[in-house]
Amino acid sequence: MTDLGPLIPRNREIHPVPYDPGYKTSITRSPYLPLLSMESTPSEETGPRFGHGLLGELDNNLILNWTKGAAPAVGERILVHGRVLDENGRPVPHTLVEIWQANAGGRYRHVKDTYFAPLDPNFGGCGRTITDENGYYEFLTIRPGAYPWPNRGNDWRPMHIHMSVFGHSFGQRLITQLYFEGDPLIDRCPIAATVKSRSQLDRLVAPLDMAKARPMDFLAYKFDVVLRGRRQTMFENKLEGM
Repeated sequence: MTDLGPLIPRNREIHPVPYDPGYKTSITRSPYLPLLSMESTPSEETGPRFGHGLLGELDNNLILNWTKGAAPAVGERILVHGRVLDENGRPVPHTLVEIWQANAGGRYRHVKDTYFAPLDPNFGGCGRTITDENGYYEFLTIRPGAYPWPNRGNDWRPMHIHMSVFGHSFGQRLITQLYFEGDPLIDRCPIAATVKSRSQLDRLVAPLDMAKARPMDFLAYKFDVVLRGRRQTMFENKLEGM
């Protein structure tokens, strides 16, 4: 039997508050009644599960995957890499990791994105990969641009990448956002400000990793995802990992 180690208590107080008037849409999205805890069903716990055979050769290369390698995306090339870990620092292998993001100009390939920045015809803005035996993942992509959003008079989202981690089935999914070291907009973002603890917010900031950067090619940023425990990554949809 595998030793799971000591139980690490959950600190629910560090999770972002659902109602934060500075983040305007949280006013209508936050619950007004006490939450109910419902047991999961077998379909949520057992399947379906994304398989290795469904991965394409360029699925984790957002610079080339939209055009199948015919033409590269425009922008600053970066490598985002890291590991998916449990609360005791052990790797979580064979885990589906997905990302989606704006292009270098700060615009998403989405019908409702009406920002003035142009679309890049060679950038789709999404990718996926499965962690290896050591829980390691990596994506080659373009640094996303900041963009304005209609929250208050002049609010801008920092450069960020959305990240999703799946468990044993599609009913077990955690979602977070990755920010970049040194971005001054992080401290001005109402969404980031819903994380009240600075140490918790810093866990969403990927530090520059020159050891993985490739000269004359790309910079690298390291972002580990910790599912539970004292060093847990902050997730948008769960108080803790599953």
